[in-house]
Amino acid sequence: MGPHPAVAAIRLAVRRVLHDVLTDLHRHAGHDRPAGTARRAAHAAPAPLAGAAAADGPRAALPERPDTPLVLVACSGGADSMALASALAFEARKLGVRAGAITVDHNLQQGSALRAAEVVTRLTAMDLDPVEAVAVHVGREGGPEAAARDARYAALDAAAERHGAAAVLLGHTRDDQAETVLLGLARGSGIRSLSGMADASGPASRYRRPFLRLDRQTVRKACLVQSIPVWDDPHNTDPAYTRSRLRHEGLPALEKALGKGVVEALARTAQLSRDDADALDTWAAEAEQSVRDGDGGLTCAGLYALPPAVRRRVLRRALIEAGSPAGSLFARHLEEVDRLITGWRGQRAINLPGRVEATRQGGRLVIRQS
Repeated sequence: MGPHPAVAAIRLAVRRVLHDVLTDLHRHAGHDRPAGTARRAAHAAPAPLAGAAAADGPRAALPERPDTPLVLVACSGGADSMALASALAFEARKLGVRAGAITVDHNLQQGSALRAAEVVTRLTAMDLDPVEAVAVHVGREGGPEAAARDARYAALDAAAERHGAAAVLLGHTRDDQAETVLLGLARGSGIRSLSGMADASGPASRYRRPFLRLDRQTVRKACLVQSIPVWDDPHNTDPAYTRSRLRHEGLPALEKALGKGVVEALARTAQLSRDDADALDTWAAEAEQSVRDGDGGLTCAGLYALPPAVRRRVLRRALIEAGSPAGSLFARHLEEVDRLITGWRGQRAINLPGRVEATRQGGRLVIRQS
């Protein structure tokens, strides 16, 4: 008798991502390792697994190799990330991959250090190694949710570098994707914002999201049937947070008004939007060279001839290169700079985030940091 369908679903999702990680390692680092390393790893014998995932029976140990890649899971102790940790622990040794975990203590709640220690204990019981808790300081820039996210990713980046991890797995589900699309829609940030979270993101596709096509209910069910204890973060139900209000009020209201299937439709919209955004980004990267003059500046005539969606992408790239933080550049900023091209009336210089200034001079768009 096989595992419960929910358990089988999460393991299959993780198995596919691990295969992708091994394939990418073989493709990009083949000159540094034997050509057959990834293939041998993919066909390696299974290894023993402790904790909940060991219920499928004992397995022969897999000898650890110096070139065995390490994959970390970012685990808060919630159902999504604990299910991900259990699936990683089960699948990694079958594919010749080392599996570890990082839990980030945001220091936002009383007793958070104790909860982080409990999560470390549970992850260690799954035979994950290394396992560590990392405490961070959450600032205020961009609001509490954005600040916590920035601090978390900074800690995960540092941990991945410190341990030499090939990838870090994140437990975002299809429900999280739907919420992200709606938040992007509310901000009016354009098609890239509507594309939600990517399957792989970050430097060298470090971050992987195996559960983006699985709903939250399936993931929680996998924890329940494996008797994996989980911690429900009270922030996830706190109406002070925008995502929490959307999750518990906004999405249910949409489903009541429009019927079931809203989450699936939003997730599908994210994928379609991502495909379109990727194509436009490629077009913009190619078009940028055609609007540069001999000195590398941007010509207003060349920019004006581009389709608006492509032109705005060229402008955004130029602003970021000049020093504007990508997370602080909004549609209104791009609209103001775009008017220097399409609605020139002798406007003054546009001040932008990162002390970047955009101005039109002699038929050229000059972008520089003040």
